Amino acid sequence: MLDSRSVPQNKKKLVVNKQIVSPRKEASQKIANKNKIKKLHLLWAVTNLLISSVILIGVTPVLQKWFSGISTAKANQSSRQSPRSTTALSSLLPVETMVLEKQKAYQVGRSYTGKIESYRSSELGFERSGQVMRVEVKEGDRVSKGTPLASLDTRNLVAQEQEILAQRAQAVAKLREKQAGPRRQTIAAAQASVRNLKSQLVLAENKHKRRESLYKQGAISREQFEEVLFEEQRIQALLDEAQSKVEELREGTRPERIEAQQAQIKQLDASLKSIRINKEKSILKAPFSGTISVRYVDEGTAVSNRDTIVRLVEDGKIEAKIGIPVNADNKIEEGSRQKLKIGDKEYEATVSSILPELDSRNRTLTVVLTLDESARGEVWAGQVAKLNIQNDISSSGYWLPTTALVRGGRGLWSVYVLGKPAEVSSGDSSTQKAFHIEKRFVEILHMESNRVFVRGTLQDRDRVVINGTHRLVPNQIVISSL
Repeated sequence: MLDSRSVPQNKKKLVVNKQIVSPRKEASQKIANKNKIKKLHLLWAVTNLLISSVILIGVTPVLQKWFSGISTAKANQSSRQSPRSTTALSSLLPVETMVLEKQKAYQVGRSYTGKIESYRSSELGFERSGQVMRVEVKEGDRVSKGTPLASLDTRNLVAQEQEILAQRAQAVAKLREKQAGPRRQTIAAAQASVRNLKSQLVLAENKHKRRESLYKQGAISREQFEEVLFEEQRIQALLDEAQSKVEELREGTRPERIEAQQAQIKQLDASLKSIRINKEKSILKAPFSGTISVRYVDEGTAVSNRDTIVRLVEDGKIEAKIGIPVNADNKIEEGSRQKLKIGDKEYEATVSSILPELDSRNRTLTVVLTLDESARGEVWAGQVAKLNIQNDISSSGYWLPTTALVRGGRGLWSVYVLGKPAEVSSGDSSTQKAFHIEKRFVEILHMESNRVFVRGTLQDRDRVVINGTHRLVPNQIVISSL
C-alpha cells in the first residue's frame, strides 16, 4: 500500500531532456522573470518621459507667447477698466534711467603703432684707414659736440708734411730770386763777355780780309779761306747770344717764369692742406651732443674707412615715427597736438612732419611726432608708441551704457524703456512716479569699453533703464525719479 504523501513529492520532480529541475531553482527563475518585466516597464516609462519633455520644449515658446499675449491683453483691459491701481508705490521696483539724445554720427577710434627714435643717431667711424691709437670714451659716457672720441696713428702724415714743407721753402727761395732779378755783378760779367767777343770778332774780320786777298792771289787754298770765314761767323753767333743775355739780365725775369714758380708753390700748399686734413680726420670727434651707446673697437685695432668705432645717440629731441593709412591723413595736420601711449602712460607730442612717400614695406604714410621735454628720461629709443585717431561715421543713433542691453534670441538685443505712466496709491508727496516697462529692439553699431552706439525702435527723449534689467519683464510697473 502506497503512502499518500509520496505522490505529491514525486510530482514535484520533472524530467526535461533528461535533466531534473528542482522547485527551488524554478522559484528563482520566476523571480528573475519578474525583475526583467519590471525593468522593461521602467525603460518604457523613461522613454515616454523623454518624448514628453521634447514635445514640451518645442511647444513651450508658443505657449509662452500665447499666455503672454493673454496676460498683456488682460492687463490692458484691466488698466482700461480700472484706471486707479491699488498697488502701493512702496512695493514697486525702483529703476535707474537715462534720457536719450539722438546723435547724427559717432566716432570710432583706431590705434596705429610705431617706434620711438632719437632725433639723431650716428654710427661714427674714421674717413681714412689706420691703426687706432686711443679710444677716449666708453659706453654710457655723455659727450658734447666736438669732443675727441678716438684717434689714429699719424706718424706717416707728419713725415710727409715735413718733406713738403722743405720743398715749399726751396720753391719760395727760387721765386724770390726771380722776383728780385739778376745782380749787378752778373750783368757786368755778361757785358764783359760781350766786349771780349766783339774784340775777337774784329780780329776774325781782319783775318778774313787778309785771307780773302791771298785766296784771290792763289797763295792759299779755298779750304784755308773758308776756315777763317767760319771762325768769323762762330764768333758773331757767340756775340749775339751774349748781347741777348745782357738784354735779358737788364730787363729782369720774365712774368711767365715767376707765375710758373708761384703755381708750383700753390701745388705744394695744396699737398700740405691735404695732409693736414688727413691729420684732422685721424681724430674722431662728436658731431653733436649725446651719449655713447656702443663702443665697437679698442686700441691697436687696424680699421678701414668703412669700420664703425662708436655709436652716438643724441639726448635732445625724441621722435616717434608711426605709419597711418593714406585715407587717415586728413585727421592729422602738421603742428597739431596729439597724444601718444607709450607703455602705460600717455605723452603729449607735436606733429612735426608727414613724410611725402609711402613706406614700401606696409604702404603707409609715416607721421613724425616730436615728444615734449617732459618725456626725456622716461621714454627711450626703441619703445613702441601708439597713436589713436578718431574717425567720424555718419549714422543716427543713441549712446547707451552696456548695462542697459538685454540679450535676446538669435543674437538680437533689446532695451527697456519707461512707457505710459501707471497711477498707484502713494501715502506721501513723492517725486517718484510709476511707469509700465516696454521692450524696444536695437542694433549695435559700435561698441566701446563701457558703452555702445545703437539704433532701432528708440525715439529721442526716451527714458531707458540702465541698470537691473535682469529683474524686469515687459509691462512690469516700476518707479523712477523724474
